[in-house]
Amino acid sequence: MCHIIGLDIGGANLKLASLKVAGNRVLDVSVYAKYFPVWKHKDRLAEALSGFLQETVKTEKPDGIAVTMTAELSDAFQTKREGVNYILDCVALFSDRAPVWVLDVDAELIRIEEARLKPLRVAAANWAATGWLAAKLARNCIVIDVGSTSTSIVPVLQGRVITNGKTDLEKLLVGELVYTGSLRTNVAAIVDYLPVKGGLARVSSEHFAQSADVHLILGNITIEDYTCETADGKGKTLHDSMDRLARVVCADTEMLSANEIKQMALYIHNKQIWQIGEAVTQVLTRLPKPIDKEFQALVAGVGKAFLAKKAAEQAGISKITDIDELLGSKVSKALPAVG
Repeated sequence: MCHIIGLDIGGANLKLASLKVAGNRVLDVSVYAKYFPVWKHKDRLAEALSGFLQETVKTEKPDGIAVTMTAELSDAFQTKREGVNYILDCVALFSDRAPVWVLDVDAELIRIEEARLKPLRVAAANWAATGWLAAKLARNCIVIDVGSTSTSIVPVLQGRVITNGKTDLEKLLVGELVYTGSLRTNVAAIVDYLPVKGGLARVSSEHFAQSADVHLILGNITIEDYTCETADGKGKTLHDSMDRLARVVCADTEMLSANEIKQMALYIHNKQIWQIGEAVTQVLTRLPKPIDKEFQALVAGVGKAFLAKKAAEQAGISKITDIDELLGSKVSKALPAVG
């Protein structure tokens, strides 16, 4: 038996997968996630990773640690090169515990020393882990992974990942990355207008509310799912979220009824679905035709049910599968770490 740790180091969340495998069989898998805003606490990243490993793996000594990252994009770093090297410095501290490997954009695991020489090949390569895993589960599919902050779209044909983009910039250009997510997206980045009082009100560009408030109001997430900080530093009750969303149109809960605020939330939710669905359609358009009748969407992430699934339906995909059903375990919230 081999014990492997997968670490996905994001700008807002640390995710860990503990896998015990024998040959090609996964005997056991456990996933963990922890909110950690790198842009606020960069200097504590190594400590946070060490504590995370201690909390989850405890005294077990794994046979290997595989790392993927997106935290290098954080504005705590001037360049991606600086961010990648800082993160590599942090994970190198674990090399006395187990061999450390870093995933690159070709889904290859390379050593830390090589990753330092090719920082852009390991920057934001977590989608490659997702794609590699999806290709083992379905020969013809498109993965729609809606996380807290962004959405990754990964096409697979004939068991091969066929993305057009490698870097975040390239993926934004071709529709394989959409910066909208289930929790942390500023409402003003989703909509320009909101329906209220029989008209369309332009929204404030202040960070008054975020997608987590929208989905809490609609019942798509629970307070426990609301793992990030709030825009105003206040609570995470339904009333708190309504307060914040009302403020987006420069109003408050004395000026707007609960139903009016809920209608605003529905409008924002539908706009998010449209944004993701449009990107899925863009990716589908360039795939060879005809697409296999068994072609399906694999949905994953925090927003798999209320964003990814609905976006797939909008794009005209009839077969939609929760990736957890294929894996037999609830691991999709930390999919790159598992991959």
